[in-house]
Amino acid sequence: MSFIKTALGSAAALAVLAGAALAEPALMYDLGGKFDKSFNEAAYNGAQRWAEETGESYQEIEVTAEAQRVQFATRLAEAGYNPIVVLGFQNAATVEEVAPKYPDTKFAIIDVSWLDIPNLQQISFAEHEGSYLVGMLAAMASKSGTVGFIGGMDVPLIRHFACGYAQGAKAVNPDINVVANMTGTTPAAWNDPVKGGELTKGQISQGADVVYAAAGGTGVGVLQAAADGNILSIGVDSNQNYLHPGKVLTSMLKRVDNAVYDVFKNGVDGFEPGVMTMGLDNDGVGYALDEYNEALITDEMKAAVDDAKAKIIAGDIEVVSYYANDSCPALDF
Repeated sequence: MSFIKTALGSAAALAVLAGAALAEPALMYDLGGKFDKSFNEAAYNGAQRWAEETGESYQEIEVTAEAQRVQFATRLAEAGYNPIVVLGFQNAATVEEVAPKYPDTKFAIIDVSWLDIPNLQQISFAEHEGSYLVGMLAAMASKSGTVGFIGGMDVPLIRHFACGYAQGAKAVNPDINVVANMTGTTPAAWNDPVKGGELTKGQISQGADVVYAAAGGTGVGVLQAAADGNILSIGVDSNQNYLHPGKVLTSMLKRVDNAVYDVFKNGVDGFEPGVMTMGLDNDGVGYALDEYNEALITDEMKAAVDDAKAKIIAGDIEVVSYYANDSCPALDF
């Protein structure tokens, strides 16, 4: 079967789907675009990997406005797609409204862990653990003693990234200065590369020579401005090392691709409701090392980070979660 790539944006497409009973999975992207080179694109890569390995097809839909969330999730369920993967914590209310109406449809949501719905699998990530590792790398690579963090929408999830990053940097250099900015307070903050570039320039003026972007599509502007300013950047979610070879120190991998792949692979019969956390211990997060950044990561840096990874998994290093008390011991927001 060929891959289905209808965006479900037109009334005609929705009408066709409404009359179909399809035993195929579906993927609903969050705001920011399927090819954001970050969070959404990681999910797309996982779905594509499943399709290429199995020869089967899936449906996908891109949310471009808040009002579409419930509408699109409902249309997918009505059309018979099963299971349905929904991306992003901002869709918590979406599945809370839609999933109970379709008890025979299996839903999975990424970045949510607090709902109580019997036909829902919730997949969360230990982003602070992976961010701790790239924070160590940032501190070891920094010559100025100042590193930066640029988040997307100012929400606890992104503060969770920043908190782990600051802890990792200060584990290497207790005196390091960590500068943090958020792009905004609305969903538009995920897709504003111009603002991301402006914030990066501001952090460069404050002495930052490594900047970590956890901002979805906005991060593309962060990485570009860092390269233009001749400093290092750190990508997020997907491996973004290739975007500016030799200028991206590493990328904090959040394996959304594996999460989507596993849901599609398990299908309806292998579906497991409840909460699953993906961290360092199950390769849910990590850092990227490839031909594009291998010259930037010395053997000593790699050994230090890999040792810290092992100690975090063993419980010998505790990376404090921002969620624990809505604050971060290593960073004042």
